[in-house]
Parts: sequence; structure tokens; C-alpha cells
Amino acid sequence: MARYLDPRNDLTFKLIFGEHPELLINFLNAMMPFAPDNLITEIEYLPSEQVPENPGKKNSVVDVKCRDKSKRVFIIEMQMLWTDDFTNRLVFNAGKAYIRQLDKGESFHLLHPVYTLALLDENFDEKTEEFYHHYQIVNRDNTEEVIEGLEFVLVELKKFKLDKWQDRKIASLWMRFLREVNEGMRVLPEELANNKEISKAAELCEEAGFTPEQLAAYEAYWDMISTERTIREGSLARGEAIGEKRGLAKGEAIWRAAERAEIQENIVINSHHQGLSTAIISAITGLTLEEVTEILKRNKME
Repeated sequence: MARYLDPRNDLTFKLIFGEHPELLINFLNAMMPFAPDNLITEIEYLPSEQVPENPGKKNSVVDVKCRDKSKRVFIIEMQMLWTDDFTNRLVFNAGKAYIRQLDKGESFHLLHPVYTLALLDENFDEKTEEFYHHYQIVNRDNTEEVIEGLEFVLVELKKFKLDKWQDRKIASLWMRFLREVNEGMRVLPEELANNKEISKAAELCEEAGFTPEQLAAYEAYWDMISTERTIREGSLARGEAIGEKRGLAKGEAIWRAAERAEIQENIVINSHHQGLSTAIISAITGLTLEEVTEILKRNKME
């Protein structure tokens, strides 16, 4: 009997969708708002680290990035924790991918659309029960008028209801796969097992296929999420108390400014103690190799 690892984990998510193009194609065609005559047939993977031309500018790392036969670019993100600046990061990454299509002197007509698919394990829109959010650049007076270039699909996993997607069978199966498969599952539900692509994705999640170092990275990622969530909750409470004294509505901005660097540094140190390589620590935290090395050097652990 198999023991499955959670596909939302950074390690498993990138294994499934970052190394198996047939699974990514099936997943994107199910999740993106494309007409039947506009589906993806082929993809090539692109580097997930987007390095700016100006060395002084900020690098960014996405979970999975690819380009299809029509030159459309796709960025896929799995986000366990919601913060107010997450949408800013989505726009930043998409904008960078858009402008990086052109070399110096090339014409703007060579630009192709960039699509972002972000899967969120925390709700961000409490005003609606809708879990699927499609954003475009539109004319506010006539939403049929669309400026092509950037589109974003944000999906709130916890809000998903099967009855809302009766007409999107494959998308519903992928949503169930992401929500239901985890360490407590021993037998894959029949509906998931009968789908060839999802059955293959589940097979990739079987614990027996991972090395001890990979399993350590898997657990370290969950430790990072748990630590960040715990610190955030405590910091939000402290920040709100401070905010009340200062006439602020919320303390989240205070938390973001003061705590995130400390969280990442603690994760780097703890992961290093567990024997993880700098490359794996970089993948877990989203920091660059240089940033990880700098933290280790600062703590005399290099």
C-alpha cells in the first residue's frame, strides 16, 4: 500500500509539474480559461529564476515557467500562505517575463501573452464564495475590450466546491488531487486513479520514490510553513495592539516589515543543521544561492 506525499509541497509540486510536460499540459488546459481551439499542445520549460539585465535589480524565482508552441508564456505558482503583497509579486514576475521576451532593438510586435496561474491554500477574497478568479486588463466601461499581454488566474483551493464545476470534469479532478492527496492517504480514490495523468501525478507522490535528502527537504518545507504561520499569527496580534495605539487599522504591515527576514534566516540555519545543501535550502525558501550563502556566512556556518 502506497504512502503519498502532499502535492502542494514545494518539492512534489515542482517534480510533478516542472519535470513532466504531459502532466503540466493537461493541468493547464484544464485550469486556464481557453477555448477548445486554443489549447496547449506542446511546451518547453524555461528557467524558473528570472535574472534581471541590470545586476542591481531584484531576481525573482517562480515555481514553474514554460512556453507553448504559440510562444505564450506560462507562470505557475503554488502558494501556501497568503500575504497582501502576493499579488504584487505575481504582477512583478509576469511583467518581468513579458519584457524579457525581447532582445535589444527587437520590435514590440514580437511580444506574446504571459499567463499566470496561482494556486492558493489560503483564502484571500472573503467577499465571495467564488474560488476561481480570472483577471485581465479591460476597459471598465466595456469589459469586452481587452488589452492583451498579461492575464492572471488565482484559485482558492479551500473554497473549491465540486458542484460548481460539473462542466469542468478534468479541472475538478486536479483540484481534488491537490486538496485530497496527502500523507494520510493510502489508497487513491477511484475517480482520480481512473484518470491517466492524475494517476501518474499520484505515483510521483509516492514516498518510496524519494531519497532521504529529498524527504528531509520535504519536511523542512512544512516546518517553514508552520513556523511562518505561527510567527505571523503572534506578530499580527502584537502588530494590531501596536496599531491600535498608533491609530492604524491593522498590524500586518508591521509584521511584514519586521518578521519575514528573521523567519527565513531561522529556516536557513535549521535546514543547514539538518544537512541540506544550499541548493535545496534555496528551493525551499525562495532565496537565491547567494542569499543563502550570505546568511550562513553571517552566522559562521559556511
